[in-house]
Amino acid sequence: MKKKIQYVISTMVFWWRENHLSFEQECEYLRNIGYGVEIWPTMRGHLECRFAKRNWPRLKEATHDMLVSLHSRDDGPTLADWDEQLQCAKMLNAPMVTDLASLCVSEELAMADWGFVKDVVHLAETYGVILCVENGDLDTLLKLGDKFDSVRYCFDTGHAYLNDKRTFKDYVDRLVERTTYLHLTDNYGQIDDHEPPGVRGGIDKENWDYLLTHLLRYDQPIIAALQMIPTMPGTMIRQGGKFLFDVMGWPNRPVPKPGHDETSYRPM
Repeated sequence: MKKKIQYVISTMVFWWRENHLSFEQECEYLRNIGYGVEIWPTMRGHLECRFAKRNWPRLKEATHDMLVSLHSRDDGPTLADWDEQLQCAKMLNAPMVTDLASLCVSEELAMADWGFVKDVVHLAETYGVILCVENGDLDTLLKLGDKFDSVRYCFDTGHAYLNDKRTFKDYVDRLVERTTYLHLTDNYGQIDDHEPPGVRGGIDKENWDYLLTHLLRYDQPIIAALQMIPTMPGTMIRQGGKFLFDVMGWPNRPVPKPGHDETSYRPM
């Protein structure tokens, strides 16, 4: 029997358009078009954490009758921060998505505070919250999974496509059995710019098909989050240019200067 995949939209899609009064409008919009919501801890340009206890009534009211997931704080959360946000996840009946760094696991230094990870995992188990860790170094993720049976994986398509040591299919093969969450996003193989899935020159159909085929081999339910950032100027220029010059065949395509680094303009 094919598993049920349910879909949410990351509040990332509203970045730069959000304000303190817009959350209810965003949730109502997503509810009306049939999606749930993946709530990020902050709005772009604001440091206040949405998962603070004083915000719980508002979160609960705004997301009633919706599928909800939470993306953990990524500002070096303490154990007290984790306790608070996991309690928030319990209240909303939401899984918690996080990354290795937020668990005090450093891919660059090949170091981990496994005691801290154990405490966080124990809190998640105590509150009955599914903890999903998104793609990072594959060996580190597998080690994490070996140490903690309750941990599940969030398969981020953009991260898997960008890795220069492992292929997209390597990540699928090793993580799919414990994958209960997806971040559906795309890029051009250079930076994790969170394009909508299906960009020309991004992740090819073969990889998308490979992922879905392997997911459907297992019985666990999955939440799939469309995780996209509002279009940057460089993205609009690139997409417009690809349409004009690659699809329409217009002449005299502008040529970038030698050594141009596309990531040099990142007003974030």
